[in-house]
Amino acid sequence: MTHPIRHGGNLREAARRYAIPFDDWLDLSTGINPRGYPVPPVPPDAWRRLPEDDDGLADSAARYYGAPRAQAVAGSQVAIRALPSLLPRGTAGIAPLTYGEYAPAFTRAGHAVAPLDVNAHDLPAALDHLIVANPNNPTAERISRDTLLRWHERLASRGGTLIVDEAFADADPAASLANETVREGLVVLRSVGKFFGLAGIRAGFVLAAPAILDALRDALGAWTVSGPARHAVEAAFADVEWQRETRERLQQDGARLAASIASHGFDGRATPLFAWTSTPQAPELQHALALRGIWTRLFDLPHMTPSLRIGLPGAEGDWARLTLALQEICA
Repeated sequence: MTHPIRHGGNLREAARRYAIPFDDWLDLSTGINPRGYPVPPVPPDAWRRLPEDDDGLADSAARYYGAPRAQAVAGSQVAIRALPSLLPRGTAGIAPLTYGEYAPAFTRAGHAVAPLDVNAHDLPAALDHLIVANPNNPTAERISRDTLLRWHERLASRGGTLIVDEAFADADPAASLANETVREGLVVLRSVGKFFGLAGIRAGFVLAAPAILDALRDALGAWTVSGPARHAVEAAFADVEWQRETRERLQQDGARLAASIASHGFDGRATPLFAWTSTPQAPELQHALALRGIWTRLFDLPHMTPSLRIGLPGAEGDWARLTLALQEICA
């Protein structure tokens, strides 16, 4: 039996469960920038004409990410589901607590899945493929470029593949492997939804060598990203000043959120876009916040300490609301 994969952003479900009107909630259940890019008006042709792959979007993405080439997809989620079928069947290493789509996608494609300890110095010899999020969602763990390149070299030597999901890398891109994706057996996934706050347009990019991009293009077919979405992404990639200001603000806001969580007695880690804390009280904390109309993401897996991911508030009133709620709960 296939169980549904749960994600953050399920605010309507929370509204029904707690009988709080939808518009009264503060949604902190995702890691999406709450102050997203202000997309300029969409030109009429973006609605009327079919999208064209040679419109320059892939080149703009390659420049923005510093990669040799890029393939646009309807969100990196699409690539996560398609890539396993394009790889030789084998054993895929995936961390027990990470984005929930990886393991089911590789299992459906006929791969075996083995738990991965990202803190281990050496990779298990039995692994053929490795999938890591850097930084990891939800634990905010980071893996150095040197470590990732060493792992890639070992996998590639036996015909394997390293897939690095950098959905949360835009705010702090120093560890990105985008510029290394000329290497065979290395795939980097990037998302427009998180840093740019444009999750609703469903756009992302795959950075890899030509063979895997060609295979992916054949598997997905034409018109994978809509005309309005392409317009929004082109504008966002071109706005260097907005990117600079947003990186500075997110670094400050991420540190502010981490400090707030710590000041109320919860240990954890943070990225510029979310904070994460592992505590046996995580289910009770999520419930108490929900009673106050604040929705967060609970991770409660068997044989693991429960944990909570808390996204960034946007307006100052939202920050004050979260602070007051934590004060009341912890009192």
